[in-house]
Amino acid sequence: MDHAIVSRAEWTEARKALLARERAITHELDALRTARRDLPWERVEKAYVFAGPDGEVTLADLFGDRTQLAIYHFMLAPGSDHLCSGCAFTMDHVDAARRHFEHADLAFAAVSRAPIAEISRAKARMGWRFPWVSSHDSDFNYDFAVSFTSEDRAAGRATYNYGTPIRTSSEMFGVSVFLRADGAVYHTYSTYHRGTELLMGAFNWLDLAPKGRNEAGTMSWVRLHDEY
Repeated sequence: MDHAIVSRAEWTEARKALLARERAITHELDALRTARRDLPWERVEKAYVFAGPDGEVTLADLFGDRTQLAIYHFMLAPGSDHLCSGCAFTMDHVDAARRHFEHADLAFAAVSRAPIAEISRAKARMGWRFPWVSSHDSDFNYDFAVSFTSEDRAAGRATYNYGTPIRTSSEMFGVSVFLRADGAVYHTYSTYHRGTELLMGAFNWLDLAPKGRNEAGTMSWVRLHDEY
């Protein structure tokens, strides 16, 4: 690698200059996180019902005994045997992390439109333990702008990430967060596309290293973990 080589003193000065930028960004991120928590909420009026491995569950059921719920919208369409490597990469981080965030009052579930039998096969293959349910017979994926009908795509009504037109793909990915309070469920936040990147902990490690993410195009080397 063609890179500047300097003395320890010069390196320390360069590192201190970068530290000043890192601190400024950290404080800005703190402010952004506060603004995210301060967003208004919308009450969830529909009674969404999902198919789970043990039968039907409601959106409220996915909270368990917690008051907050994060849902990952996993790209898995009915009849598809293709597992999205990006979604799988994100989900590889979940089981270890949720041991911790569940103790901070945050439940987790993944949701896909594929039938529960197809979901269960994918989950068993990858060795995941988190809850993963099917929204196959509900409007959930469409209402949260991660699934799109062919009619909406053809008519130009399908948009993703708050404005990006979708013309070909029927499925996209994202995260939605909910709160349960006073007998009601509220939608507090959703993020899509690169907004889910903060959940990919492996990238944070790679971003510390000289080669960074070492990509020849976005996530070019990422595979399902049983395909490396």
